[in-house]
Amino acid sequence: MTIKEMLCERERHTLSPYAFLSENTAGRAHAISPDCYRTEFQRDRDRIIHAKAFRRLMHKTQVFLSPVDEHYRTRLTHTLEVTQIARTLARSMRLNEDLTEAIALGHDLGHTPFGHAGERVLRECFDPHFSHCSQSLRVAEVIEKLNLTKEVLDGIVNHAGKNQASTREGLLVKYADRIAYINHDIDDAVRAGVMQEEDIPQHLREILGYTHGQRIETMVKAVIHESIDQPEIKMQPEIEEAMMALRSFLFSAVYTNPAAKGEEVRAEAMLTALYEYFCEHVDLLPIEYKCIALEEGVTRGVADYLAGMTDRYAIGIYKKYFIPEAWRSG
Repeated sequence: MTIKEMLCERERHTLSPYAFLSENTAGRAHAISPDCYRTEFQRDRDRIIHAKAFRRLMHKTQVFLSPVDEHYRTRLTHTLEVTQIARTLARSMRLNEDLTEAIALGHDLGHTPFGHAGERVLRECFDPHFSHCSQSLRVAEVIEKLNLTKEVLDGIVNHAGKNQASTREGLLVKYADRIAYINHDIDDAVRAGVMQEEDIPQHLREILGYTHGQRIETMVKAVIHESIDQPEIKMQPEIEEAMMALRSFLFSAVYTNPAAKGEEVRAEAMLTALYEYFCEHVDLLPIEYKCIALEEGVTRGVADYLAGMTDRYAIGIYKKYFIPEAWRSG
């Protein structure tokens, strides 16, 4: 018996009846040679970690644009926090940790630079239906050709919004994503002086907790207690209601606060200028995006190029084409 076969055997005997077993995968778009040491979802996890798009997440903004303080979250640290929470949930409910981890690690592969500001620009300039979820799927399938299993792709594209993943592991990642960003955005906002812990409405603090750790623990336990050995993934209603109220509070206190998001106007103007510039100068695109422009249209190639940029790369390219050399060196 190979190591992979032993791992699959262990899954059959230890995981919940509601878990998605690795041996039941619907497979990949393109067949690959067998692996004797890893399950298919473990292979997906490794493919994602080695992807260029995954490495670029370390230089993409989460909420605060280009912060000087190195303790602010980036899109990569957000991804790692989501993965940690998702694995805790999966382990507690005896679901497939490898599938859960692969989805969590890949869920933001296609996220734009400058947080959701980049997403807004591409919706306005390129396609009103553009989303980081669909772009993450495109990165995996088209741009980097990771050839992931259908279950991992399904979890990636359905990790946000109204769409629902087809596996319980994918549904866990959706909760983990929300739990992670709500809590770390509070932490970053406090560090930035945009708000204080005491600004959180008292009744929400009483329900969810008074510290970063307490709130995460409350939310994680609420998912486990409501979902363990159950066919659906849910959160205890009182906790979910408080969590969504806290999210609404963050929209007014942080996400739309000029002190936190004032730089987004300039970021959007810069990305808009870059989009228009490259649509007119397709020959300046890197070769892989030039090929996409030839095969799928100029706007598609330019959108993929911009979506893949890191914050600092976008700034550097903007300086290269829009700022006179003497000004840049001055």
